[in-house]
Amino acid sequence: MNVTYSRHLADWLIDEQVSLAITTYQANKLLLVGVQPNGRIGVFQRTFPRCMGLWSDGQTIWMASQFQLWRFENVLANGAMDNGYDRLYVPRHGYVTGDLDVHDLAVNGEGQPVFVNTLFSCLATLDDRYSFRPLWQPPFISRLAAEDRCHLNGLAMESDMPRYVTAAGQSDVGDGWRDRRIDGGCVLDVESGEVVADTLCMPHSPRLAGGRLWLVEAGTGRLGHVDRTSGRFEPVAFCPGFPRGLAIVGTHAVVGLSRPRHEPTFGGLPLEKTLAQKKAEARCGVQVVDLTTGASPHWLRIDGDSSGPIDELYDVIVLPNVRRPKALGFQSDEIRHQVWFEEAPGQPRQWSAGTKPAAPAEGVRS
Repeated sequence: MNVTYSRHLADWLIDEQVSLAITTYQANKLLLVGVQPNGRIGVFQRTFPRCMGLWSDGQTIWMASQFQLWRFENVLANGAMDNGYDRLYVPRHGYVTGDLDVHDLAVNGEGQPVFVNTLFSCLATLDDRYSFRPLWQPPFISRLAAEDRCHLNGLAMESDMPRYVTAAGQSDVGDGWRDRRIDGGCVLDVESGEVVADTLCMPHSPRLAGGRLWLVEAGTGRLGHVDRTSGRFEPVAFCPGFPRGLAIVGTHAVVGLSRPRHEPTFGGLPLEKTLAQKKAEARCGVQVVDLTTGASPHWLRIDGDSSGPIDELYDVIVLPNVRRPKALGFQSDEIRHQVWFEEAPGQPRQWSAGTKPAAPAEGVRS
C-alpha cells in the first residue's frame, strides 16, 4: 500500500491529540493512522473481510465486517508503550450476524452497539439468539425484507441514542433507491419518523456536532450541514472524491474519499461534472476540512500496490488521546501467542509463548 500525505498532517494529529481509523472493504483492511517517533505519519494495517462501519472512544473499537461485528479492546495500561505504540487493540468478541451489509455503527448509552442494517432497511442491535434484533425502521418501509429497499446507510447519535439516519431513497421495493439516486436521498428523524431533508444526492455519514447536523452528499462530493427547520442543505466544502465517512474534530471535519465505481449506479452523478469542471481526478484517501472556511489544509492519499488497487474507503473515525495505534488480527500467529491478563487492578501483564513475531511493515511511502 502506497500512502502520501500533506506536510503538516502529522502536526495536526499531534495538536488535536487524535489518531485515525479507516476501513476499506474493497481491500479488506482496517488502517490505523498515527504519528511515528520520528514525527512522520505511520499506517498500521490488518486484514478483515469487507470491513465497514467503525466506532471508538479511544479504548474500545467496534467494527462491522462481512458477517460479524467485532469488539476490540486496548490492552495497554495508561502511559504504557509496546514497541513505540501507545495502543494495542485486540479483538475480544466477535458476533456472527450473517451478511447484513452493515454500514454505520455506534454504541448507545448502555454500551450496546446500534448498527445500520442496510440489507433489511432498519436499525438493529445484537441478539443472543438471532442474527439481529430490529430497533427501528423508516415509516415508508412496510416490512423487513432482505432487499436493500432504501439503502439506509448513515447514523447520527444524540445523547447516546440514535437520532438521525440517512437513506439514498424513500423506496419500499427491492433495490428501489437506485431509481432516484440523483435526488431521492433523505435524512430521517428517528424519534418522530419525519423526513428532515430530502432531494439529496446519495447522503451519507450524518454527524451531530456544534449544534449542527453535518453530512456528506456523496453523489455531489459536498460536505455540509442541514438546517433542521427548513430542511435546506448548506454546503461548506467540495471534496474531490465520493465521500463516505465523517468525523468532526473541533472546527475541522475528517472526510473519507473514494474513487467512484464504473457501474450504472455510480455513473452520471453530479460529482463527475464538478470534477471535470475543476479539472480534477477523484481521490482515495482522507481530507481534513476547516469548517469555518471550507479550506482543506491536510490530506492523506491511499493507492494500491502489487497486491491490488485501493479505490474505495467506507468509514473514518478519530481515536481520541491516541498517538500511534496498532491492532492484532488473524492472518498471523501473533494473536495466538499473546496472552494478556490483569495481575492487579490497572496493571495488565503480557505473556508470550515462544518468540513474539515482529509487527508487519507499516507500508508507508512519503
